[in-house]
Amino acid sequence: MPRHGRGDLRVTLSRRRLETARSLLFVPGNRPDRFAKAASAGADAVIVDLEDAVAPQDKNLARDHVAAWLGAGNSAVVRVNAPGTPWFDADLAVAARYSAPVMVPKSEDPAVLADLACRTAGGCLLIPLIETAAGVERATEVCATPGAVRVVFGNADFSGQLGIAHDDHIALTYARSRLVSASAAAGLCPPVDGVTIGVKDTDALTVDVVHARRLGFTGKLCIHPAQIATVTTHFAPTESEQRWARAVVAAGDSVTVVDGQMVDKPVLERARRILTAGGGQNSSQNDLQGARNGP
Repeated sequence: MPRHGRGDLRVTLSRRRLETARSLLFVPGNRPDRFAKAASAGADAVIVDLEDAVAPQDKNLARDHVAAWLGAGNSAVVRVNAPGTPWFDADLAVAARYSAPVMVPKSEDPAVLADLACRTAGGCLLIPLIETAAGVERATEVCATPGAVRVVFGNADFSGQLGIAHDDHIALTYARSRLVSASAAAGLCPPVDGVTIGVKDTDALTVDVVHARRLGFTGKLCIHPAQIATVTTHFAPTESEQRWARAVVAAGDSVTVVDGQMVDKPVLERARRILTAGGGQNSSQNDLQGARNGP
């Protein structure tokens, strides 16, 4: 069961932070020596990973490390092991004890997600990690699950299932676009893109972020602190986008023409979202929706 009082406040703050997060940094759950470093690295959110980063023989000890970190008053998303695995129940219990947001691997069944929300009495925000073909095809239902705050695309596992390269933009366009559309249909903030495996390949990372942003994503998973600055920078509105937005807003609420282009209500709303997003990382990422490609 989740905590009450202070725990409720932590959930509220977590929702706001998760909705605005551009960079979400993984840290292995079996490396407690890295927890504080990850928390101070400048990411918008830290994900302590009990799943892929931890070998089976280390999972129980890793869970203890995460419980100690959260119990000391620190905040983090907990990527639990997938439902149905031997470690899932104990992982979920730790997250629920501290009202920590839960990233759920292999999210594809809305009934399973709804059960998680029920088991935690709504005290844990859910971040469905969609990384299977079934999850992509059921994305609308997954996004609409009560308790889901934002979805994440697991490009590595998904591409492995399909037998395609994890960094093939064309091959993964359908899946990414489906998650963007499903999120909007469910009223969620835009989704978070998956990983770029080249830890210090800034060029590849930049290309991946620009592509994801163009499709409608507003955040990305990071596997190393060196990736945070690039992700944060390239998910922010550009200077040209902000100049355009200021000109549109300055023209007023009536239908008019700016730089030879008609400006009506939808265009004005997009301009306002760009300016809100440009105000800093704490702006609502929902305000970024519609501001993907600029003018």
